[in-house]
Amino acid sequence: MTITYIIIALVVLILIWAIASYNRFVVLKNRAQEAWSDIDVQLKRRHNLIPNLIETVKGYAKHERETLDSVTEARAKAVNAEGVEEKKNAENALSNTLKSLFAVAENYPDLKANANFLELQRELSDTENKIQAARRFYNTNVRDLNVRVEKFPSRLIAGIFGFKKRDFFEIEEGVERENPKVAF
Repeated sequence: MTITYIIIALVVLILIWAIASYNRFVVLKNRAQEAWSDIDVQLKRRHNLIPNLIETVKGYAKHERETLDSVTEARAKAVNAEGVEEKKNAENALSNTLKSLFAVAENYPDLKANANFLELQRELSDTENKIQAARRFYNTNVRDLNVRVEKFPSRLIAGIFGFKKRDFFEIEEGVERENPKVAF
């Protein structure tokens, strides 16, 4: 009889551990999804600011068509990108083209003094800061999920219920980690 009770107690403990572990995975997965949603909101805000910025620059820099077209093209790719890796690459390309756009703006003193341009630049800078904060929040949650997926014995529950590691959302090493700055 005591062996039966020991076996039942052991099964109950394993079952409680499995349920707790599964619930922890659900929490971590949902936190990572919420964090990704925060990044997505900020990226959409960034994408919405860019057409206004391009229109403002277009009025002053009519012969800079190539730069304006490259920013527009990079924005379109970023808007349509799906998945962490594709979005990361598209956003890095967009950041590089924005740097080119701000470099062009350096050549137009009237543009640099334009209140609309200055406001758009301020909003874009604010958005870049929010993207960085959202990216840090996302990467922290992804790290926690990935560690849990890899650790034993929770790895067993992850395998059984299909919890998988997620990709981090990072800027590539060759890309500057700060938003473009314009010196006045």
